[in-house]
Amino acid sequence: LKQRRDSLADFKKGGREDLIEQTEAEIAVIEGYLPKQLSEEEITAIVDETIAETGASTKKDMGRLMKVLMPKVKGIADGKLVSRIVGSKLS
Repeated sequence: LKQRRDSLADFKKGGREDLIEQTEAEIAVIEGYLPKQLSEEEITAIVDETIAETGASTKKDMGRLMKVLMPKVKGIADGKLVSRIVGSKLS
């Protein structure tokens, strides 16, 4: 799915309408087989809960926090988004 989305962005930049339609159709099929992804708000709530649970407060605690957090969101949240949200929460 990630590869298809990356390709889709490139096809849109290049104006390849034929490939855009094909890739969007492939994405729709693939998404039908994947578990529902958490929204940014849901991820933020889980991050806040895990921060309270671990006592993390600074960027130095990010590794320890991610170790506890990732099993909670594995397969249902994009890792880059989770990392960005965690980074914005820790000072």
